[in-house]
Amino acid sequence: MPKSEAVRTVGVIGLGYVGLPLIREFMRRDFTVTGFDIDKEKVALLENGVSYLKHFPTEVVQSWSASRRFRPTTDFSLLSECEHILICVPTPLDAFMQPDLSHVENTARTIARYLRRGQLVVLESTTYPGTTEEVVLPILEETGLRCGADFFLAYSPEREDPGNPDFTTASIPKVVGGHTPTCMEKALALYAHIVKPVPVSSMKVAEASKILENTYRAVNIAMVNELKMLFLRMGIDIWEVIAAASTKPFGFQPFYPGPGLGGHCIPIDPFYLTWKAKQVDFRTRFIELAGEINTHQPYYVVQRVAEILNQVEKPVKNSRILILGMAYKRDVDDMRESPSLKIYELLRRQGAVVEYYDPLVPETGPHRHFPEVRIRSIAYSPRKVAQADLVLLLTDHSLLPYTEIHKHARLILDTRNRFPNHSDKVHQA
Repeated sequence: MPKSEAVRTVGVIGLGYVGLPLIREFMRRDFTVTGFDIDKEKVALLENGVSYLKHFPTEVVQSWSASRRFRPTTDFSLLSECEHILICVPTPLDAFMQPDLSHVENTARTIARYLRRGQLVVLESTTYPGTTEEVVLPILEETGLRCGADFFLAYSPEREDPGNPDFTTASIPKVVGGHTPTCMEKALALYAHIVKPVPVSSMKVAEASKILENTYRAVNIAMVNELKMLFLRMGIDIWEVIAAASTKPFGFQPFYPGPGLGGHCIPIDPFYLTWKAKQVDFRTRFIELAGEINTHQPYYVVQRVAEILNQVEKPVKNSRILILGMAYKRDVDDMRESPSLKIYELLRRQGAVVEYYDPLVPETGPHRHFPEVRIRSIAYSPRKVAQADLVLLLTDHSLLPYTEIHKHARLILDTRNRFPNHSDKVHQA
């Protein structure tokens, strides 16, 4: 393969919320891209020019097929043909809230089977500082090839925000850290084709920067969630307080309360840092407290459901509750770590008759934390709203008919501040 062609060949492992946007940018710059995934269904859809993410246009995937420069596959032996290999696999927590690096480790071992001289490998999955050097590097060097001489290794954290129309992969600067100066040079040269790279001194710094970004958000969201509970008890509207504080032109950034944290990053990444901190005999008390507050929010919402129903002399048991929204955030179909499922299960265990409506999530599962939960969205109608003893807004999709829902609902518990709170039937949580 001529050198001019080789440097424009990229392999992306993990065809999800991070992998597909990366592929889009490399395809725009005329790279030849091979997409790898163990999910045969995903690969088949991409082969047929179909996107399985609602916020990612099928038209884009169809254009990839037409260009003949994109090849989705489950055949990982094709890694040997890629000059650059980007790892975009999940890094979840296990049942004990400890890092589960099995996807990263398995991927590294697969790459090692096909690793050849001259290849650049970059981990993009969010993880604790030291992962790339302590986990990925030793696996790759078991081949006998030496990093920095025979192959190159870097870390560059993804910064995707699914469904955000204001920021795309190409417009978000990308932090890059290499294992050696040559590794850094190779990684910067690759990413400069698609985005503005931000070089840092090491892979650990790059890893820590992503943990900081998400921990910053988790801690501040925990603060407003705690203030929400306090201010409600004091008869103060937290949303009005935030709006008032936001008029200050300096020194304040608004964060908003909700029914719990969702998505793959904010509910998970701080726990990666607290786990790693224990290895150096340090306890991250501030971060752990924030995690405790945020993890408690679904239980708080269910408590508020009971309080509101009690005001009309109804128990939770046998009450009909209609949940609005199962996705973890507005206007996406992403169910990862969504607090809505937790709330659904908590209500169901208390004997409530629970249904949900989410036009973007027609079916929920099975989900990693709730493998037995597989439910379908109801078909929306004003009659369904009127039949519910309580309507519970958890995800404020833009296309929900809020005015009509408010008109027909008996009681509304609003966790997103989308209904008029001066109404007697609307309550906050």
